[in-house]
Amino acid sequence: MVDPERLHRLLRRVTDDLAVLRGYADVAPEDLRKDPVRLGHVKYLLVTLLEGCIDAAHHVAAAEGYGPPGSNAEAMLLLARHGVLPEELATVMAQAVRFRNVLVHGYAQVDDARVVAYLAELSDVAAFTAALSALLPE
Repeated sequence: MVDPERLHRLLRRVTDDLAVLRGYADVAPEDLRKDPVRLGHVKYLLVTLLEGCIDAAHHVAAAEGYGPPGSNAEAMLLLARHGVLPEELATVMAQAVRFRNVLVHGYAQVDDARVVAYLAELSDVAAFTAALSALLPE
């Protein structure tokens, strides 16, 4: 059974990062790409945002007895197989998790244009948090 306090805490971390990233989404993409400080902050927030999603997905999978996922991306797909996430959203989130891996493990080789473009895709993370929030008691 999902631990409501833990899941709420994980999702709060995600929504906090999401709020800051939405502010960056209003900045002209070329201005972000030219500013190493702001771009670095965006990259960091994307990593922590997606790690929060991963932690939440693993918590739900473990708490509900869905079995251990083979990877972080698989955790998203596992939630779809059990009806927690729509299949399309789970696929998008699995891709986002792979993008997080690029940010973490290939930081210097990351396409900055792709990083900035990801700011237009934040609605997927909002949909993820909404779906998992539905597991919380009212």
